[in-house]
Amino acid sequence: MKLIAGLGNPGARYADTRHNIGFMAAESLAAGSGIALKKQGYQGVYGVGAVCGTQTTVLLPQTFMNRSGISIGSACKSLGISPGDLIVIHDDIDLPFGMVRIKVGGGHGGHNGIRSLCEVLGQVDFIRVKMGVGRPPEGGDVAGYVLSPFSAAEKKQLPIVLSNSVAVIETILAKGPLGAMNEYNNRDLTQ
Repeated sequence: MKLIAGLGNPGARYADTRHNIGFMAAESLAAGSGIALKKQGYQGVYGVGAVCGTQTTVLLPQTFMNRSGISIGSACKSLGISPGDLIVIHDDIDLPFGMVRIKVGGGHGGHNGIRSLCEVLGQVDFIRVKMGVGRPPEGGDVAGYVLSPFSAAEKKQLPIVLSNSVAVIETILAKGPLGAMNEYNNRDLTQ
């Protein structure tokens, strides 16, 4: 069993914001694999099915970003998920919009959702899929930026970015994180 968790904030107010690209990517993966995200549990919404022939739970924590670890930690404990079987998809302001970076382990990099998860799990050796959302203009408010909608130009490219993010996650499942890193790290998903 693999657990794929997309990070974001619940509710219509946050649905189209940069901070929710993890939710969007997880939803795209679930839709493409015929997994309905309708079950309630683990303080989140989830679905179970096969992705690339692998039994997978796709989870959208409903605890708000800063408390993502509570939901994901609950699912890991209940499902018996080890760190190598956990894939977390989240926004990253240090990558330009459309860029992706896969990483295993490491610090939280100032990301509150990842910080929460590291604290709850007590370790950091899970797989991260970092989706670039870019930085605010020089001196701009980071919190306000990630909670704002994508620009008009970004919105046009978002469907292809999300479609390509599904391929990234499927590659992690098929070839492992190292194979996926070699294929996708620092790749522009807008093309």
